[in-house]
Amino acid sequence: MEDCMSSDEDYYCSYDQESLDGLDIEESDSQWFPRSSIKVITKESLLAAQREDLRRVMELLSLREHHARTLLIHFRWDIERLLAVLVEKGKTSLFAQAGLPMLEERYELDDTRVSSSSTAMCNVCMEDVPDIDAAKMDCGHCFCNNCWTEHFIVKINEGQSKRIRCMAYKCFTICDESVVRNLVSKRHPDLAEKFDRFLLESYIEDNKMVKWCPSIPHCGNAIRVEDDEFCEVECLCGLQFCFSCTSEAHSPCSCLMWELWSKKCRDESETVNWITVHTKLCPKCHKPVEKNGGCNLVCCTCGQPFCWLCGGATGHNHTWTSIAGHSCGRYKEDREKKTEQAKRNYYRYMHYDSRYKAHTDSFKLESKLRETLRGKVSKLEDSDLDLRDFSWVTNGLCRLFRSRRALSYSYPFAYYMFGEELFKDEMTEKEREIKQNLFEDQQQQLEANVEKLSKFIEEPFDNYGVDQLKMIKMQIINLSTITDTLCKKMYECIENDLLGSLQFGIHNIAPYQSKGIEKATELCSLTVSLNGSYLHANAHFTVGTLESNWPSGSLSSEESRFSEEESDEQ
Repeated sequence: MEDCMSSDEDYYCSYDQESLDGLDIEESDSQWFPRSSIKVITKESLLAAQREDLRRVMELLSLREHHARTLLIHFRWDIERLLAVLVEKGKTSLFAQAGLPMLEERYELDDTRVSSSSTAMCNVCMEDVPDIDAAKMDCGHCFCNNCWTEHFIVKINEGQSKRIRCMAYKCFTICDESVVRNLVSKRHPDLAEKFDRFLLESYIEDNKMVKWCPSIPHCGNAIRVEDDEFCEVECLCGLQFCFSCTSEAHSPCSCLMWELWSKKCRDESETVNWITVHTKLCPKCHKPVEKNGGCNLVCCTCGQPFCWLCGGATGHNHTWTSIAGHSCGRYKEDREKKTEQAKRNYYRYMHYDSRYKAHTDSFKLESKLRETLRGKVSKLEDSDLDLRDFSWVTNGLCRLFRSRRALSYSYPFAYYMFGEELFKDEMTEKEREIKQNLFEDQQQQLEANVEKLSKFIEEPFDNYGVDQLKMIKMQIINLSTITDTLCKKMYECIENDLLGSLQFGIHNIAPYQSKGIEKATELCSLTVSLNGSYLHANAHFTVGTLESNWPSGSLSSEESRFSEEESDEQ
């Protein structure tokens, strides 16, 4: 068989017929991840997902649902961390951290009520009330229902509904959610629904392994990952995003690199650099002035003449060799250094930005090839050719998409990796040069083969004969394998040789997925209830709680603020 590349090309690879037979029938996208570890949580399956974790903790520690939820909210739904604290510090310390008293025996349903044979004095309002109108928490503190209700209403409105503490002085016990729900619903049913909704949403808002899909408009889905939070995922709505920072999928850039690059592209920092390089400020009105002629005596639109060489104000009189009454021939090093540095920074940014945008534009144009290729494949299938399997066409196009995407984001990565903004003290100039050459060699090899793959996919092969069509097939299969291998090598270089050797900073990137960004699968909306029976995921909450109040992707400002404060305290 003919080699897929000539010897003077950037990358060489040759395959025999046996190796090609296993490549031209690649699995379809829907079969690449049959057992996805990434789940989509819809409003129907949210309760099922939450109860799955609740049951684990309840069975392990023999707890009621309320106490298990209190523990999980405190540990931000991180069961591994909860178990680590349990093993390391014991049950007493575990409960104390979360605001739970030690429970030596199970509480019955009426444990929150005191005896009905007498009265009790509320230490808040100092009133004697019948025991039936008072409630006590797990800590043993008892207050009248009116004072409890007022306390609960204030805390829910302040955004503290997920961790409402007892009213007693210096008591950090978390109040029983069933008591909160029962008392608040009698006076403000809407607040009780809000309380239930925040308890439900806590599984997403406080869980580092679950995040809202950042789609606009919001699709209403959340994504749960099982293993690594530094990954890229695809929601059921079709949006692909970085799970760690919820921005667009951007590997091999780290989240910090992509945040800085996005800001750099959004704001006017490079416009300011261009103005610094190509203009001078008028000494009178301080507006930037661009010189459009050869004479070094320039005049601003405000009428002020000044010297282009030094920026100093002058008069209008001048000759071919000098400006009357003005001399600026002495060298000023600092100003020249700043100007030269601004020029270097500007041209360096333009180098990486132009290549990033070029590959991004190519990706957008190549995305339109899908329909064109479908038409070509349909035409070939209707022809009299012996070939019947054309999966290599769509597989090659998918490989082109993935390789082009990785290539485009490799330029923002290189801008920060080999610049001084993030890693100035991490490498010497010699080390920086060696690592940059290593990376750019691999980047250029990938770039050359991506362009070749794009060229062959755009060929009008539907008009070719059998021999020429087989040649195109071999080229596309070969180049698909080559670009995949080069992408893997580039990611390995980044993870091991570049980011892996850092001493002062940690930059994690999503691992390379040869078969593309993993698609999330929907979590089943049926769950086992606490007594062992099956029920629908929204059975515990009212319809209004899940339907009309389904979150738009973020907490209220009060709830979000309190969550941050709680996190800081921990």
